[in-house]
Amino acid sequence: MKRVLILTGSVAAIALGGAVAQDQQLTIVSWGGAYSNSQIKAYHEPYTEKTGVKIVNEDKSANALAGIRAQVEADNVTWDVVDMLQADAQRACDEGLLEIIDHDEWLAPAPDGTPASEDFVEGQLGDCYVPQILYATMFAYNTEAFPDGEPQTIEDIWDVEKFPGTRALQQIPQKNLEWALIADGVPDDEVYEVLATPEGQDRAFAKLDEIKDHVIWWSEGAQPPQMLADKEAVIATAYNGRIFNAQVNEDQPFEIIWDRQMLESDGWVVPVGNEDKMELIRDYLYFATDTQRLADQAKYISYGPARTSSAPLVGTFEDTDIDMKPHMPTNPENLETAVNFDVQFWTDYGDALEERFNAWVAG
Repeated sequence: MKRVLILTGSVAAIALGGAVAQDQQLTIVSWGGAYSNSQIKAYHEPYTEKTGVKIVNEDKSANALAGIRAQVEADNVTWDVVDMLQADAQRACDEGLLEIIDHDEWLAPAPDGTPASEDFVEGQLGDCYVPQILYATMFAYNTEAFPDGEPQTIEDIWDVEKFPGTRALQQIPQKNLEWALIADGVPDDEVYEVLATPEGQDRAFAKLDEIKDHVIWWSEGAQPPQMLADKEAVIATAYNGRIFNAQVNEDQPFEIIWDRQMLESDGWVVPVGNEDKMELIRDYLYFATDTQRLADQAKYISYGPARTSSAPLVGTFEDTDIDMKPHMPTNPENLETAVNFDVQFWTDYGDALEERFNAWVAG
């Protein structure tokens, strides 16, 4: 008799017995490195232990939007659950590439019964998107490169005379254009208003021109810490969790510049075309995004959990007495000059600015 996966009710209860689940697997796409490792330990391994379902990891989230577009258009979807940036998720959702998610049906309530739709950080849930973590993209530097004074502000990044050396920037327009305008004197709360105009865009690219000869580019999250460690770059944009991992696990002499950190969320989407595995996918998402699992991820990487009910459960770094709270981008001191990354702006302007940015980098 053919075995059939049956999950009942909105809870999508963990009903998979080990014998039933032997031939079940999920292909989950993420970013690799310390971040994927945190997911493996907090989500994947406990889920496999509980259900027997095999998790296959693919580190391809850097090209998630293009990959999902190609798979859906070819009617050959091989990715089941994809870790994706919120702005890209909204674009993919608008294009009809992703499943619509009923958050209170698909996701677990908080321990006190609060529905999932009311438990995630305000403004982070999307029609096709479930956030896992709040993270910062910010600048970090190798302290050994600056014995006579260290950079502290966004303006310092552009001061190549006082702080000489190569900068490593992510090869995307997002955040680089905002920081360029801030370095050029635009008030934080006017950045997107200015960037929405042709004149503001010209101004941002002109400011980037000033440091272009001092820039190398990265595309994978593991690259900036390695570039700093190898002194291929002295300053780099990076994800705060990657720098924390290098500081704590690799004893690297790095410091974070929290000034004008860009705080945003990262989370799960489900490409359309996975109808045959939808119950299994929902079962995984219900488990992996509950209060305890999101708190558990913070044991392994310094990203803030996207659920309000998870935050009080954040403790120390894995097998150490290091309190994780001061290392979170959501720590009040780290938030003092944070810039609110505008997801809707990049949904509206992303394609055009990416085309111009890529031409500028190649020029």
